[in-house]
Amino acid sequence: MSVNVLYKTSAKATGGRDGHAATLDGALDVKLTTPKELGGGGGAGNNPEQLFAAGYAACFIGAMKFVSSQGGPKVPADASVTSTVGIGPRSAGGFGLDIDLAVSLPGLSRADAEALVEKAHQVCPYSNATRGNVDVRLTVV
Repeated sequence: MSVNVLYKTSAKATGGRDGHAATLDGALDVKLTTPKELGGGGGAGNNPEQLFAAGYAACFIGAMKFVSSQGGPKVPADASVTSTVGIGPRSAGGFGLDIDLAVSLPGLSRADAEALVEKAHQVCPYSNATRGNVDVRLTVV
């Protein structure tokens, strides 16, 4: 499937999980550390799963706002998405991700909230990238 690319960004990482990553425009600059659970020292810094979780959560809110602009229910100003990203060995070998999105839409009925979340899951680029490859569970909270 082709994509009509409207925006691109580039980031460079050095040193792997115990290194450094930054966007080439300098807008994001992070020290990377491996979590203790993955055999690292933990400590100050971020890891790729944290960055993915933050990006997915923000993008999913954007997807809900897009659905809203197409005639869906209005996304409340205090809407939030908590993205929980897990990593571990896959039964087929290698490593994989496991994702939970907990979506809060104060003021919307449960039916409207669930419909909005499901439609957003169909248009969100992170959801499209993971579909069929990563378990993503959606919960309206």
